[in-house]
Parts: sequence; C-alpha cells; structure tokens
Amino acid sequence: MASLLRLPSLLSPSKPLLRRRFPTARLAAPAASRGQASAAAGAAAPAATETRGGDREGQVTPRSADFNAWYTDVIAAAELADYGPVRGTMVIRPYGYAIWEAIQDYLNVKFKETGHSNMYFPQFIPYSFIEKEASHVEGFSPELALVTIGGGKELEEKLVVRPTSETIVNHMFTKWIQSYRDLPLMINQWANVTRWEMRTKPFIRTLEFLWQEGHTAHATLEEAEKEAMQMIDVYTKFAFEQAAIPVIPGRKSRVETFAGANRTYTIEAMMGDKKALQAGTSHNLGQNFSRAFGTQFMDENGQIEHVWQTSWAISTRFVGGIIMTHGDDAGLMLPPRIAPIQVIIVPIWKKGDEKSAVLEAVDSVQKILKEAGIRVKVDDSELRTPGWKFNHYEMKGVPVRIEIGPRDVTNKSVVVSRRDVPGKQGKEFGVSMEPSVLVNHIKGRLEDIQASLLQKAITFRDSNIIDVSSYGELKEAIAEGKWARGPWSASDADELKVKEETSATIRCYPFEQPEGTKKCFMTGNPAEEVAIFAKSY
Repeated sequence: MASLLRLPSLLSPSKPLLRRRFPTARLAAPAASRGQASAAAGAAAPAATETRGGDREGQVTPRSADFNAWYTDVIAAAELADYGPVRGTMVIRPYGYAIWEAIQDYLNVKFKETGHSNMYFPQFIPYSFIEKEASHVEGFSPELALVTIGGGKELEEKLVVRPTSETIVNHMFTKWIQSYRDLPLMINQWANVTRWEMRTKPFIRTLEFLWQEGHTAHATLEEAEKEAMQMIDVYTKFAFEQAAIPVIPGRKSRVETFAGANRTYTIEAMMGDKKALQAGTSHNLGQNFSRAFGTQFMDENGQIEHVWQTSWAISTRFVGGIIMTHGDDAGLMLPPRIAPIQVIIVPIWKKGDEKSAVLEAVDSVQKILKEAGIRVKVDDSELRTPGWKFNHYEMKGVPVRIEIGPRDVTNKSVVVSRRDVPGKQGKEFGVSMEPSVLVNHIKGRLEDIQASLLQKAITFRDSNIIDVSSYGELKEAIAEGKWARGPWSASDADELKVKEETSATIRCYPFEQPEGTKKCFMTGNPAEEVAIFAKSY
C-alpha cells in the first residue's frame, strides 16, 4: 500500500502556485518590419494550413505593466512549466528542464574538477535526526512535510521528507569517517527537496524543487573555510560566465545565516523588478552537526576530534532568475551558453517548386553548424507561418534566428537575426553560407549576445544600488524599489527593525568592500563593512 503523507495542523496548505491559471501559450503577431525584412531577403511564406488562428494569438502581459503577471505568462508561453496536481508544486516541461540540464552540465564538471564525487541519499529522514541540531530544527520546523503512515500503519517514528540533507549526511559520515586518512570527504548529490512554503512562485519558491547539494568533511576549520569559499566562487563564475547574471557574492548576516551554520556565503542577484534573489549559498557548518551526530576522527597525533563541515547548493530557482534578469515583453532571452537551442533555422518558401531547394540549403546549413558544436534546430513544419515561428522562438529566448528563402538560396547566403536586438537593427542580410564564414559569424554573434546581456544586467544593477549614510536614506531607497548599500555595525535587533519597517533584509556583506573609515548609518558607531539591503524573493 502506498505511503500516505499526513501533515500536522501547523503546516496548513499553501496558497496556489500561481495567482491564476497559466494561460494558453499565445504569441504576439509579427511586426510589420519583420514582414518587410523577410520580403527584402526574398523570403516568402509557405502556403501553410493554420490550425490555431494564424499569427495573431495574443501577447503576454507587458513587463512594465505587471512584472509578476509577465513572469507567469512567459513561463506558460515559453512552455517552461505547468501546474502540478498538488497546490504549490509545478511540472517542469522539457524546455524548462533543458535549461536546468545546461546548469547541471556546467556545474557537474566544476564539482568533479574540485574533487567532489556524486552520490545519493534517501529522501525520507527520521524526525529524530532533525531534532539533534537545535538551531536546524528551529529554522526548518515550519517548512517540514512529515510522513506518519506507511503501509497502512502508523509509523513508530514519523519521517521528514527531505528539506535538506545535513542530518542524514552526518549520520552516514559518522559511519564512514574513522581516521584523518578518511578526510577530506567531499560529495555532492543532485536531488529534490520539499519545503512547505506558504507563499509560492514558479521556479522561485515551490513546495518541491530540484537542486544539487554538496557536503564535505575536513580535518580543520581552515580547510572547511577554504572549501566554503571555493564553492561560492564556483557559483559566482557560473552566474557571470554562463548565465550572464552579475551576482554580488558576500557573507550573510547572523540573522540570515543558514540554520546550523557558523557562516553562510551567498550570491545575490538583482531581478528585473529590482528585487533580490538569493541565487546560491555555501555554508561553513563548523562542528555543529558533527558534535550533534558524533562525527569524529582520529588525527595524526592519535587524538579524537570532531570533523569540520560545509554544505552548498544551487537550485532550479536559478531558472527563474534567468527569466527575470534577461526577459522582455517578447518573452525569454536566454544567454547563448545555457540556451538549449542556440540557433533556430526557419525555411521560407512560397511556391511548391521552391521548397526542395530551400530545404536542401537548410539541411546543409544545419549540418555545418552542428559540426561546429552549435546547438541548432530547424523548424520546417508547414502548419505555421514563418511569422508565427519568429515570435514562437523569440518567446523561447533562442539567441539567433536564421532565415533561408529562395533568393537566399540563389545568393548562397542567409538572414541572421539577434534575439537581444529587436527589429531591423538586429537583422543582417547576405551572410555567406560558406562554412568557415558562416560558422565564424554565428559564433561571433553568440559571443556578442552573451557579453551584451551581461553588460546590460551590470548597468541595470549598478544604476539601482544607492549608497546611503542614514536610516532615512535607506528607507527612501527601499521605498523607490532600489537596493541600499551602507556601513553597518548595528545589532541583530536593529536589523530586524529594518526588516519590520521596510520589508528589506541584509542581502550580504559584499566581499568587495570600500576602503577607508566607515560609520554605521544606523548607530553612528564605527563600522568595518558595508552591507546591502533589499527586498527579496
């Protein structure tokens, strides 16, 4: 008999995952300039059978009008995710999962390069494990999902559906670690976790999500600290170099530190609505869990010591971060390095006798690009017009579009359009089909787009961070929807006061700190660091 999930009364059902149903994927009609550009290229539409209303099928909510509605509209229209049958859950569709796979592909290599091995731990954890580390259970208690019945019988001990794995990892580490020769022990798992969130948002905050979680054990505090810093650096490089998101790496305040950790390091990203997204974390756990679980080793001098540990994670919320950082009114805008499809080829013909020559050229161009390692797709379906396809793949954020029509075949050239530059400005005519020329041109455009998206995001971020020297200035900056940066040495109580009065929290103490003497804007006392405050997801 299947196990039943019984939730205690304090874990009331969350609000629905989305405020409203995902709309049917509907796409904007092609702009007149697109049609004119296609005509200029000698590309005419095929005589296609329209099954769903032609090119005009509506638009997503404008980003500037309602950012949250725009976000959920894009997720639906780009076919990234849909509702799960349980409120607060989502089904990640193939295209959305392909973005997650691109994240996995990069990070998996980096984890192994830094000495970690993949493995897997059970998702059911004895509740007594959670209780062993006091601050851990206090921090996670409101989010726990509990199993109390299994096989039709009341369980002797209730089980927790994995919210994170520090406890079960330590249980196993205690069995595996006996001597300094067993250290460092460095593992990672790709898994799902369950946290009973009260307020949900697709990809950003759901009851169940996918992530990787790394766990390591070391002989010294210094080794653990080096590991924690190394992994936040891996995340930072991924964000900048792959996702084109200019995160700010730094240390969390005591109030915002992970339950059970000595220190938490974070990468904070500014979304398109200027809210902060905690995009990845790395924790120095000290000996908190090893003392709770008795995870010990004999050192080189024959002394018994507790191990020093770290944990670190990045999740599918990063997919949401990519959407909210780069997207526009036309939909997704994916950085080429993580785009599942880097180039979409749309063949265009009008007369039946033009079709074979166009498709032959399309096939040739596709093979050239594939052999060059470019992720390319051809949409030669005759059920949709070229204009519909243009909008469809813009909605999906495909970085580059290639159009090939009869005149292009005659001229042995193609039309190339950039997703990040709308209209005629982003369109190039007469790009040669000669393999070396075409490959170099497309690779160059992909790199241009990658760099352009990062620079645009940096400019947006920097223009929305305000340096403040008083609490009043902080309140004003937060009220304007911006981030506030200023010297801080006040108490935890003062930090909670800021949160209560402005809804902003300390996102981090950035690793990059200004030089010179500083005075806390809250208390007037000397301050060693500046902190960044912002509202967040």
